[in-house]
Amino acid sequence: MSVLIVLISLAFLMLVAYRGFSVILFAPIAAMGAVLFTDPSLVMPMFTGLFMDKLAHFAKLYFPVFLLGAILGKVIELSGFAKSIIAAVGKFCGPNNAVIAIALVCGLLTYGGVSIFVVVFAAYPFAAEMFKAGNIPKRYIPATLVAGGATFTMDALPGSPQIQNIIPTTFFNTDTWAAPWLGLIGGIFVCVVSLGYLIWLTRRAQRKGDGYGQNLVNEPEPFTLEKLPHPLLALLPLLTVAVMNKLFGSSIIPAFYGKTVEFVPAVIGSAPPVVQEVQKVIALWSVELALLCGIAVCLLTAWKSVAQRFSDGSKAAINGAMLATMNTATEYGYGAVIAALPGFLIVAEALKAVPNPLINEAITVTTLAGITGSASGGLSIALAAMSETFMASATAAGIPFEVLHRVASMASGGMDSLPHNGAVITLLAVCGCTHRDAYPAIFGITLIKTFAVFFVIAVYYLTGIV
Repeated sequence: MSVLIVLISLAFLMLVAYRGFSVILFAPIAAMGAVLFTDPSLVMPMFTGLFMDKLAHFAKLYFPVFLLGAILGKVIELSGFAKSIIAAVGKFCGPNNAVIAIALVCGLLTYGGVSIFVVVFAAYPFAAEMFKAGNIPKRYIPATLVAGGATFTMDALPGSPQIQNIIPTTFFNTDTWAAPWLGLIGGIFVCVVSLGYLIWLTRRAQRKGDGYGQNLVNEPEPFTLEKLPHPLLALLPLLTVAVMNKLFGSSIIPAFYGKTVEFVPAVIGSAPPVVQEVQKVIALWSVELALLCGIAVCLLTAWKSVAQRFSDGSKAAINGAMLATMNTATEYGYGAVIAALPGFLIVAEALKAVPNPLINEAITVTTLAGITGSASGGLSIALAAMSETFMASATAAGIPFEVLHRVASMASGGMDSLPHNGAVITLLAVCGCTHRDAYPAIFGITLIKTFAVFFVIAVYYLTGIV
């Protein structure tokens, strides 16, 4: 019965997310409903003492990353840098290679710290223009945006400033560059196979006589080539984020702060000193400072373009960051409640039956990411509940925690993109496509990305490379 309660709660949350309702409202309802049917006396104590506590903990750690990423994306958009990069790549690749061009652009933007939500809005008009020029069916645009922005640069490539690559650092005491060779191999695998799959789909459709389509929804205005910044200048903020993230994490922060920082949080009266263990937050600090550097470079190089619209643009970015943070934080709180129920213990024990620690971790993370419809939410839930178990198993097997980090990060981006995923629903709405038309291609990318993590595990065991 206890397992059934957990499954019903999860099914309810999936259903309301699929129907477009906010998880900020329904995640606590689903969590407290499960508690109600397990032990009614614990509803309020678990709401305040567990759900809200974990929600606040997640927001405390990760809201600055969401916020700075959103601001960076907005200033890159306002400066014209995003248009410049897209136009340059599109011109270089040509309309016949629209899939490659758009995917590469999305990859550049997300690896530079821009949120996938921002990338979708920025890249869709240009994707529509290129697909139309190449007479490629519009239904493949969403899958192309997913392949470029939500796969190899999101959680595979080392150093990615995306949240899915940051969350494991707080559990395993690693940094965003963990297992660089495995991440690079996995990223190349995902990129090549995903693009090959999409090219095969689009060319097969063209051979059948399928064109861009008619009577389409949400078509953007025709793209006009106004005077744009030089693409190398446009790339500068993104390169700054990547380089400074590495420098801050590997040398600057450790040299400046050492292992711990201690301060007294009161001038008047007495208070116990606060001791900050730098190693536990160094990855967060590195990404936050790197994003600040990227924003500063963008403002310095394109102040005139950004200044006029920065007030309204920054408000929109802040609202988006707050919504993204709360969506994920409520799922994190939900997961903490579910993990405290007897039914989850039975599920966790069943997952422990998988003897290999890396395969166990991959299955657990990608399953929870699929259930919650969120890579970051499922990753947070899995690691909050089972990271100590994963580390103990890895230590016994002689597996570095850096490998645990990379496997968890990549697994989170596997089955997360099921139909109820909020990003998928938003993406289809922006592109004016339906699940029936566009989701089959997205699901193909989902399967490729899920398989990729097991490919990386196999590479590790065959070669020992980290």
